Amino acid sequence: MKAVRFHEFGGTEKLQFEEAPGPKIGPTEVLVRVRACALNHLDIWARGGTRSERIPLPHISGSDISGEIAEVGNLVSGHSKGEKVLIAPGISCGICDYCSNGWDSLCESYKIIGYETQGGYAEYVAVPGTNILPIPDKLSFEQAASVPLVFLTAWHMLVTRARLVPGETVLVWAAGSGVGSAAVQVAKLLNAKVIATIGSETKRDKAQNLGADFVLNHHTQDVPSEVKRVTNGRKVNVVFDHVGEATWEKSMKSMAPAGRLVNCGVTSGGKAEMDIRYIFVKQFSLMGSFMGGRGELLKVLGFFEDGKLKPVVDSIFPLAEAAKAQVKMEKSEHFGKIVLKV
Repeated sequence: MKAVRFHEFGGTEKLQFEEAPGPKIGPTEVLVRVRACALNHLDIWARGGTRSERIPLPHISGSDISGEIAEVGNLVSGHSKGEKVLIAPGISCGICDYCSNGWDSLCESYKIIGYETQGGYAEYVAVPGTNILPIPDKLSFEQAASVPLVFLTAWHMLVTRARLVPGETVLVWAAGSGVGSAAVQVAKLLNAKVIATIGSETKRDKAQNLGADFVLNHHTQDVPSEVKRVTNGRKVNVVFDHVGEATWEKSMKSMAPAGRLVNCGVTSGGKAEMDIRYIFVKQFSLMGSFMGGRGELLKVLGFFEDGKLKPVVDSIFPLAEAAKAQVKMEKSEHFGKIVLKV
């Protein structure tokens, strides 16, 4: 099969569009003919060697996958050849205490498809049958591939972890990213007020069209001061952060008393200093969030059926141009998801 792989860690020049062995499936697995695969920052971290001991080489990235079933293992039920599907990106044991309570991503055996396993930058991928989900009727393959990881993450962060409720105000950093554009929509679905930040004025209208009540440019505006201004001094109840080091102090200054900060990533770096007095005097809550459960993803997909949530596809590249697509992501030139058409 054709695939994009890297054989060693490094820059985009390490990505090779080449012939690779087709995956073989076990009795509990399904072989999927990939039609589309969306990019995530996880792909860039994998290529760069973050947690390199967990990444099999040569490696095929790609966690957000849609396609058609090509083959079904003899112990898999409920699925048939030719079915249009998307893939839940997390693999867990399914029977431990965490999995049984919907906290799949805390399972000791948890792996992300396309990071700790071979992924969707290829014509075929083998995945557990339990990870196969139907594509909502209204979505194309490219749209479907843009949904799983970012909407699952946004839901887990805002609903499960931060427990955002109607009437609260949330600050969404970098709303032009895949997870940021998902967070704006999930927050509005929950009837919250959204302050979104962008890094380019070309993204302002797009953020507003997603439902953001206020849009701030985090490169040209003082975000904490602007947050205080637009909230009439009240500040925000929840900060949705996936940036880390560059936004940490500004997030602290933007939170109302008893505010909650929920973080799922560190695209700007993972080390930040803070005055701990902020936390106990203001009674802040700092929460980590990592992926989410299969049940949460099923719930999220239901909102795509009735159009209450919508995929945000920035651009589509052919599989052979995966390196070019990753460069666009690294430069933050996108709004929403960058997708590879396979």
